[in-house]
Amino acid sequence: SAYTYGYATLGELFAWIIGWDLILEYALGAVTVSIGWSGYVVSFLRDIGINIPPALSAARGTLITLADGTQVTAIFNLPAVIIIAIITLLLVIGISESARVNNVIVFVKVAVVLLFIFGAVHAVNPANWHPFIPPSTGVRGHFGWSGVTQGAGIVFFAYIGFDAVSTAAQEAKNPQRDMPIGIIGSLLICTVLYIAVSAVATGIVPYLQLDVPDPIAVAADHAGLGWMSVAIKLGAIAGLSSVILVMLLGQSRIFWTMADDGLLPKFVSRVHPKFRTPWITTILTGIVVAFFAALFTVREAGSLVSIGTLLAFVIVSIGVLVLRIREPHLPRTFKTPAVWVVAPLGALSALYLMIALPWRTWERLIIWFVIGMVIYFFYGVRRSKLAQAKTSGNTAGTSENVP
Repeated sequence: SAYTYGYATLGELFAWIIGWDLILEYALGAVTVSIGWSGYVVSFLRDIGINIPPALSAARGTLITLADGTQVTAIFNLPAVIIIAIITLLLVIGISESARVNNVIVFVKVAVVLLFIFGAVHAVNPANWHPFIPPSTGVRGHFGWSGVTQGAGIVFFAYIGFDAVSTAAQEAKNPQRDMPIGIIGSLLICTVLYIAVSAVATGIVPYLQLDVPDPIAVAADHAGLGWMSVAIKLGAIAGLSSVILVMLLGQSRIFWTMADDGLLPKFVSRVHPKFRTPWITTILTGIVVAFFAALFTVREAGSLVSIGTLLAFVIVSIGVLVLRIREPHLPRTFKTPAVWVVAPLGALSALYLMIALPWRTWERLIIWFVIGMVIYFFYGVRRSKLAQAKTSGNTAGTSENVP
């Protein structure tokens, strides 16, 4: 993982920064996806004649225009809170993850994406793509090239989790060969699918109408796909549910690893006597995630996830170079080609996208890291395994010199 890699290459402080960053990344990732899940559930239930009150299906303060033209101010996002509560309960009770189940979930996700692409492509109107880059309004991030870069920074959220492939290294028959193929292959395939879905969706519906939690549902309804529209929504609901599960599950693993390294208190990794799950952090995380899922918009949560992901990528890119300098003769089955070009380019590209994000996102990130640094310097730096090992070594050295 990025945390382990940072620890090995850049040391404890940078490992803490990445770990604290990943806590934010996974928590708000679950927030963002649960908001999208809510949008698809509301749309699906509407199709079968069940209407959730608009005031209970969006972020607090959101103005929702009803069919008759009247506007309602949302109070909080109830469906998002419900799905977080259900998945938190499942994680406390304990679930077993199998390759077969995971394969089925992946199949459903890909099938839904392909169904939308090939089922809705007939409804594409090329006129919706003009102008391809809408002219800037003069405000930073509002269309124009600044809007393109800010949008790229926000949707970078879609690339969270590709490094998680590395956690399956122990299950691979030939990890030195399989891991690079798995990471790079899945990255390329998903990029192609992202582009295709975006092209079809914006070709069907003017982009200004897609600033909603469930843009694919809006595009599918607009294309008049009939039963396929319902199938796409059901598939999206199932797929997004699994993503929320993985995000919250990953959160508990991060807490566990950091507590095991001594950077967080031991109670963080305390397991339930019956279910054998880290129930304390799972429940606390669920409460925090549900709170923000009830009040945040997709844009607010997604921006914070993206800036956190980009920061981790900057540090890992630098770590690659540091490891090449420190361990030049370390056996490497897979080596980054042109590493002195690719790694700096990766770090600079990620940094550029971070700079393009809204200043409010930066303010929230800074506040988060100020809190993190306080915890690290008042607790982690003295209680970590590394600090304890140094203390033990110094104590042993002193006792040996006593006559």
